[in-house]
Amino acid sequence: MSSFKDLRIVDNFYQTSAFFPMPTILISTIDDDGNTTLGAYSLCFPYYIAGKDYYAMILECRNSSNTAQNILKRGKCALNFLLDDKKLFKETVRLGFPGETSKEKMKDCPLEFEDGLAKGTRPKVLKDAFQVFECTWDDKLEDAYLDKDKVGQLEGIEGPYRNFNGVTSKFGCHFILKIDKILMKEKYYNSIINGVKSNNFPRVPVDYGYRDSTNFWYSKFKRPIAMPIPAGKEADIQSVKYAAGRIDPDIKFSDEACQMLVKVPRVFLKLVLQGCVKYAKENNITYIDAEVMKTINDKRNKEKNRK
Repeated sequence: MSSFKDLRIVDNFYQTSAFFPMPTILISTIDDDGNTTLGAYSLCFPYYIAGKDYYAMILECRNSSNTAQNILKRGKCALNFLLDDKKLFKETVRLGFPGETSKEKMKDCPLEFEDGLAKGTRPKVLKDAFQVFECTWDDKLEDAYLDKDKVGQLEGIEGPYRNFNGVTSKFGCHFILKIDKILMKEKYYNSIINGVKSNNFPRVPVDYGYRDSTNFWYSKFKRPIAMPIPAGKEADIQSVKYAAGRIDPDIKFSDEACQMLVKVPRVFLKLVLQGCVKYAKENNITYIDAEVMKTINDKRNKEKNRK
């Protein structure tokens, strides 16, 4: 006999039929008056993470929400990630309650805005955020730009529907959001660049998805625990040297350079070595030693920070 019970799946199953850990963010968009407004969301996750010419998030929301309507009209938004603070979470819950206009929601909002770093006409970002993703909706996917004709239909939209981008159901929208800029407060920027430790990890709250007619539920931040990579999962120096020696006949790697790659998971080792070879050939280098490898790593970090 199974130790589980069969729980009925209903609308908003992640809230009504499950305990599902998620982020809690405030999305800023521009309303019809040109002002920045906020909406609270948890269904926002990484979408394109590698191998594309850009990186992207996916946002799932009601197509009648102020946020969805503003993105359909103007295509710009900012994903503001807030630290664990009871006052901030209380305001997030208030901003997430449906049924009010942007003007009504923002009338007494105590949160402060500042300009972001992406170019063009953009919503402002929150000063209290520890990180912000400034994004543009890729409305060319699935010809989703055609759904702009459906703006203003707030009582439900009739089909046809998109599969993954734009209006996806009578009451739903999905947005593939190209990440234009990742903004990071200096303290956490430094922790990523110099090495994240438990004492410089941002105090990130977790929304548990489930809510009833009375409460939202979230967990307060506790210091994270570092769990080392299991023994045998990282490549040994001989494995790296073997792979490096066969990646390109014209490019050689020193033992010290190979040692700097032992932390790379085996599944990504070939891709990393190919990147090293590409850099070497672009710079007329035939021998990659520790100094060259350090330069490659620095270049990769700078590129990551620019994106």
